[in-house]
Parts: sequence; structure tokens; C-alpha cells
Amino acid sequence: MGITLDDVSYSYQAGSPFEGPALFGVNLEIKKGSYTALIGHTGSGKSTILQLLNGLLIPSEGRVLVDQFEISAKSSNKNIKKLRKEVGLVFQFAESQLFAETVLQDVAFGPQNFGVSKSEAEKIAREKLALVGISEDLYERSPFELSGGQMRRVAIAGILAMEPKVLVLDEPTAGLDPAGRRELMDIFSTLHAQGMTIVLVTHLMDDVANFADQVYVMEKGRLVKSGSPYQVFQDVDFMEAIQLGVPKITKFAQNLQKRGLNLPHLPISLEEFKELIHG
Repeated sequence: MGITLDDVSYSYQAGSPFEGPALFGVNLEIKKGSYTALIGHTGSGKSTILQLLNGLLIPSEGRVLVDQFEISAKSSNKNIKKLRKEVGLVFQFAESQLFAETVLQDVAFGPQNFGVSKSEAEKIAREKLALVGISEDLYERSPFELSGGQMRRVAIAGILAMEPKVLVLDEPTAGLDPAGRRELMDIFSTLHAQGMTIVLVTHLMDDVANFADQVYVMEKGRLVKSGSPYQVFQDVDFMEAIQLGVPKITKFAQNLQKRGLNLPHLPISLEEFKELIHG
């Protein structure tokens, strides 16, 4: 399932004295099966784009095309509800979306809401909970008795239980310790390897380098740069000028380059750096 933003603009509280433009004529494509990163500072428009992808927001101008779905200012709620099953949105601190009495009930709620029987919904829920590493002994526990990392996994399992074709992630590892962050990123990597389209918003440039195959850079509501992580992170001066920076190894290699080390290009991963050094 591919997604295209076609000249999309968006304003919050449009038509009111408090109207605030958030996006200006954005054109971008998220290819089916890709792992796309959206990066930019707070207020750059990236979270607005995420909410446009599954119809939580409707463009003020332009169109969002998601396979057979088209979202524009004229779109109806009926079509948008179908879209939300196809494009799963995981908010930052997703655990705040938990509400049911037990872990299993929480994850099974979404499929049941779309007409799946209780037994089938629970079967799906068990499968997705196992996928995110939640053990069976926790299924009948209250989600609010779990650790923060476990709660987030349960929330993500709830999104996956809808069996979306696209998974949209807004700073999914915020607040987690390094081990929890790595485990969660590995889960998303596995889902991508299985064919799921992933869209990631993050402020961690190393995650962009290690996982994404396409990057869009937002600044003040406009798309200012795009390309592969390799292409984007070669322009260290630009990325630093907009205060995003580059992967740690890229900056380290640039400093070595300034001191006279001859490198054909700047690496974006430790493995690539080792290859360049050892030839």
C-alpha cells in the first residue's frame, strides 16, 4: 500500500481568528513496502503529516492518496473509517490509549469494533501479543499493572491486531531505556521484513540511518530535503544548520576528514565506517 501527498496544505482552526498554517504545498511519496523516516523539529509539520495519513486530519488543500482511498477537504467520514484499518497510527506514549480491564481485551477490542467475532478477535490478539513479546501469563492482567515498556508493547499489539498494511510510528521509543528501545525497533524491523510499510517519526538520526530506506526532512511546514539516508546525511552542514544533526559515526568521520583522513564519502553506520577504514 503506497501513499502520496499531492500538494497538501493544512491549517489548524482554519477560518477562525486562531488559524495556524502547519503545512505548505507538501509533495511526497511513501512507497509500498518502504521504511520511510520523517524528521524535523517540533512545529516542522511531521506529526501533522502522520495524522493526515490515516484521516485523523483532512487536508485544507490538496489530496492524500492511499491506494484506492483519496482524502481531500471533501472526504466523507465513512471512507475515512475504512482507511484507519489500513493505516495504523502509533502515537508517542501509545500506552495512554490503553483502557480495557485485561491485556487480551484491550488488544481484541479493535478487531471486534470492525465486526470480527470475539473468539477470532482474541485469536488475533494472542498472535500480536506474542509478536511484540508479551508472555501469556500477562494476558489476563490489567494493562495498568505492567511496566511502561510492556504497556507500550500492548498498545502496539492493539494497533497490529487491526492488521494494517501501513504502520505509522510517532517517536515510538520515547522514554524507553536503551534495551527497550532496541527491542522495539527490532520488532518494527521484523514487521518491515515481512512486507509491512513503515513510516517513522524520530529525532534519533542513528535510527534513521540504521532502519530507513527513504528520508523526508521537514522545516516550518515545508519539505526541504529528501533522499536515502546516505544521500541526506552527506550534507552535514545543512543538517546541522537546521539543528537536526547526523548519525554519530557520520559526524565522527567528518571530524577525521577535516584532520586529513582521506574518505571517499561519509559513512552513516559503524559497519560502513569499518569498511572504509580497512578497505
